[in-house]
Amino acid sequence: MARIVMKFGGTSVANVERIRNVGAHVKREIDAGHEVAVVVSAMAGATNQLVAWTREAGAIHDAREYDAIVASGEQVTSGLLAIVLQGMGVPARSFQGWQIPLLTDKTHGSARIESIDGTALISRLTDGQVPVIAGFQGLAPDNRIATLGRGGSDTSAVAIAAAVGADRCDIYTDVDGVYTTDPRIVPKAQRLDRIAFEEMLEMASLGAKVLQVRSVEMAMVHKVRVFVRSSFDAPDAPQVGPNGLPPGTLICDEDEIVEHQVVTGIAYSKDEAQITLRRVEDKPGVAAGVFGPLAEAAINVDMIVQNISEDGRTTDITFTLPTSDQARAVEILETRKSEIGFAALNTAAEVCKVSVIGIGMRSHAGVAAQAFEALAKRGVNIRAITTSEIKISVLIDAAYTELAVRTLHSVYGLDKA
Repeated sequence: MARIVMKFGGTSVANVERIRNVGAHVKREIDAGHEVAVVVSAMAGATNQLVAWTREAGAIHDAREYDAIVASGEQVTSGLLAIVLQGMGVPARSFQGWQIPLLTDKTHGSARIESIDGTALISRLTDGQVPVIAGFQGLAPDNRIATLGRGGSDTSAVAIAAAVGADRCDIYTDVDGVYTTDPRIVPKAQRLDRIAFEEMLEMASLGAKVLQVRSVEMAMVHKVRVFVRSSFDAPDAPQVGPNGLPPGTLICDEDEIVEHQVVTGIAYSKDEAQITLRRVEDKPGVAAGVFGPLAEAAINVDMIVQNISEDGRTTDITFTLPTSDQARAVEILETRKSEIGFAALNTAAEVCKVSVIGIGMRSHAGVAAQAFEALAKRGVNIRAITTSEIKISVLIDAAYTELAVRTLHSVYGLDKA
């Protein structure tokens, strides 16, 4: 017998028929003798509609009221699933975040989880009850509902799994696992049986949309084993494959992975913009003068490249940031132009970041050179490069995204993984 937290996303609970399918998945685990808690998102499209109504009511609105409105989507889903499960003979009861309680900080609209007391949930699980918990929400210090930001139901599920000491957290979504890259670009992309927390964190932060980044961070910190599974698989399908795992991808500690491939996957993000400051005086403190104000405005800068002039007097500073922050960043830098001392500011939006990820890089030389050579042969120009222990990222023109992803996926042998 295992203790399992099952999380179902918006497409999995898009209507009552699909909620009945979710109920069948839950009942399968109950019938197998497991203790089960369920975390649900709002029905697909429900949160967008609630956000739209909020903005229609007032373009400038109180974040506390925003949370009260948008949190209602998960409340509806949790109640409906509890009713469906009760109709199947499963003793289920719906719970909102504040009833757990799942406590958050005071940042309404994008709160972070502070703590969860799992005592009451554990008691219900051991009594055979199935708690159906509204994800995405908790209780702020002002005793009001706070939401965790878009995609926060994944984070709720992992946090609850950690709080109740679950053996695993199954994230059910509209895909059947984590792939070596986007199958829409590379039809030969392979589903991974296992991927390490660090690799998944890089994949999620670099464009892979399977899991929300904060949920992977939390899973890594608390060592919560996570399965990514498809809710559209038949509930009565075999639950153990040739690898001894349920169908899907296990996200786990690297100690559970016997043999690491050099490269695990290729991720890409088109949500990138580039800013270049030309002929900045090369002196101590210039980087702080550029990036300090951006940090104060909560603008996350990624790649940074600095080119010093031949005489050593000036430098060009190039960096990337999310496209959504480009206009704000330009405005901030222009207002400080005389203070920073740059001659010109150039921007580019049609760029893409492509990343090669793999824990195996730690013990293999020449991985970066292999990527650069392969891209050069295909005529793909690299604008900027960043590396870490398990990642190489290159910034390229967006028009070459698919070519670059296919090239790198093939050069590292992932087509036949």
